[in-house]
Amino acid sequence: MSQSPEPTEQDPVTPSRRDRLRPLELVGFSGVLGVFAGLIVLMATRDWVLSLIFLAVGFIVSVMMVALVGLGGKPSAEDLEARKDLRRPDDTNWH
Repeated sequence: MSQSPEPTEQDPVTPSRRDRLRPLELVGFSGVLGVFAGLIVLMATRDWVLSLIFLAVGFIVSVMMVALVGLGGKPSAEDLEARKDLRRPDDTNWH
C-alpha cells in the first residue's frame, strides 16, 4: 500500500463554550415544548397518564424537528474551510 501507516497530526479543535452548550439549549427547548403539550392535555382532561403520553410525544417530536432544522441549515465558513482540509483518498488505490 502506498498510504503511510500514521496519519498526519492536526491541531486539536476546541469548541467555544457557546458551541458546547448549544445541544443542551436545543434539548431544553424541546423539553419546554413537551411540558407545554403535557400541561395543555392535563388541563383539558385531568388525566395524568394521557398528559404524560403527550409530554413524551411532544418532546420526541420537537427533538426530531429541531434536529431536522439543524441539518438543513447552511454550513458556516469555518465548517466549509474545515471540510477542504480533509484527506481525500488516492484515486489509484480507491476501492
